[in-house]
Amino acid sequence: MQRKPHIILSSLDLERIEALLEKQTAPFPGREALEAELDRADVFDPKDMPPNVVTMNSTVRFTLLETGKTNTLTLVYPKEMDGSGDKVSVFAPVGIALLGLGVGDEFQMPSPTGQVTVRVDAIDFQPENAGELHR
Repeated sequence: MQRKPHIILSSLDLERIEALLEKQTAPFPGREALEAELDRADVFDPKDMPPNVVTMNSTVRFTLLETGKTNTLTLVYPKEMDGSGDKVSVFAPVGIALLGLGVGDEFQMPSPTGQVTVRVDAIDFQPENAGELHR
């Protein structure tokens, strides 16, 4: 099994995600994976977040290595999903995989066709880096 990359979360993101999980009564497929990610993360104050880390509301460019397909998505809370196709919920497998990763990190995740490897190529926007510490 591939070793999971180191992840970093802002304390604000952690608090908000934990609050959502407490309110979420219906099970969802990635709940245990998300909780495991939260448990293993290093937590930083929002003002101390490195600019190359995927945080909530970050816009991320990544590649699925098996296919070479690149995507750009914004990692959002479930209520911000609007069907536009350019957002991914932190409750979705891709969102769980991206949360807390740094540029250059790779992570295996399940897909309908088996395991796929995601590589973070760039962070086009990160709220903390833009000075939005309490968004």
